[in-house]
Amino acid sequence: MSKAKILVVTRCLFTLPTEQKLKAARPPTGFSGYGFHRISAFCEKLMWSEGFTIVGSPLEHFRQLWLEDYLKFCSIFEEYEKEMKKLAERLMWLMLGSLGVFKEDVKWANPNSELEAASAALQLNSYPACPNPDRAMGLVDHTDSNLLSIVHQGNISGLQVLRDGGWIMIPPIPGALVINVGDLIHILSNGLYHNVFHRAVVNRTHHRVSVAYLYGPPISAEISPLSKLVGPSHPPLYPTVTWKEYLGIKAKFNNKTLLSLRLDDTSPK
Repeated sequence: MSKAKILVVTRCLFTLPTEQKLKAARPPTGFSGYGFHRISAFCEKLMWSEGFTIVGSPLEHFRQLWLEDYLKFCSIFEEYEKEMKKLAERLMWLMLGSLGVFKEDVKWANPNSELEAASAALQLNSYPACPNPDRAMGLVDHTDSNLLSIVHQGNISGLQVLRDGGWIMIPPIPGALVINVGDLIHILSNGLYHNVFHRAVVNRTHHRVSVAYLYGPPISAEISPLSKLVGPSHPPLYPTVTWKEYLGIKAKFNNKTLLSLRLDDTSPK
């Protein structure tokens, strides 16, 4: 399907009246629905953004948003998620394969190279034009808590990544997707693949939207440095944790989570 179509529908969603969007609000303890990004608690600036998270089928939420076209919009997002899942699986095995790791080395992958009960979500982001962008932030700097993320950022700049101590703007390229390495690939590779610190900035004139596919393992999967990548000269840097446990730790330590888990002397005392 056309990647441009998913951004058109995303923009359509966020331009609905606020009272309409709130009909599909994310519950305090839930994951799906409309609301502000939860990592906003870690931001010292004003968070100038809103989000909509889709876990599983968006049918019930979309029924609240659109009285007539919700089935059409559901099919667009479901088709997009299906294609992103295929791409994410392929990317993960290419990344691990480059390190000499194959499907038989990953306990929670089945013989078809697919992840059994893989956890995934679509994160829709809206960054309205901001009258004072220097005092606001679209999305605070963070790393993704999953395996990897596939970001479609449209044609408006705003995504930045941290490199050599400075923030670098990632210019949109027509037809291209941005791949962010998540915390779990960092752990599985024993630090050979580094997670990506990134953030979103806002501007005065343009309303920017993006769609991120967040790809993770089964929620109960045990994550640890893969046995092929550790040895006497390369000891494991991280302990074994389930993804559910890791998410709980991340909610507390945010960007210091991996540092807090380190098994060597760099971990905080």
